[in-house]
Amino acid sequence: MSGKGAPELTVKNCADLRVAVIAAQWHEKVMDGLVDGALRALADLGIDEPTLLRVPGAFELPVVAKVLAGRGYDAVVALGVVVRGGTPHFEYVCQGVTQGLTQVAVDTGVPVGFGVLTVDDEQQALDRAGLDGSTEDKGHEAVTAAVSTAATLRSVSEPWR
Repeated sequence: MSGKGAPELTVKNCADLRVAVIAAQWHEKVMDGLVDGALRALADLGIDEPTLLRVPGAFELPVVAKVLAGRGYDAVVALGVVVRGGTPHFEYVCQGVTQGLTQVAVDTGVPVGFGVLTVDDEQQALDRAGLDGSTEDKGHEAVTAAVSTAATLRSVSEPWR
């Protein structure tokens, strides 16, 4: 089972962080669950005014993440779904999105939460979407990871006292 052994992250003093969530539009039911989980995590962390943007699909996530990272956001969260089909399209999209989002984070120093589900079928996506009956909430997890990383980076950039 995916998610087994995941850490329980505790994030403090992050209510003032600027966080953006970018969500693809494909697979509406799954995406609604991921977005709801992400927004719930932000509310749990005291981040009251996140930016939420929608893009056509997962492949468009990296370019928007790069622009937002350059506009002063402390963390960016990318949410999407790529379901395996009968052509190599799945591998190309998954590789491009993963490498693109990684490159954004490394190049800009802005944490990018990876909430892109890469699944074999729609049921696997539903199981991870944070919906009623889901076993995981990857939208919530992606926000928590990105904000936790942003808080860590802030702690090392401030003068030690």
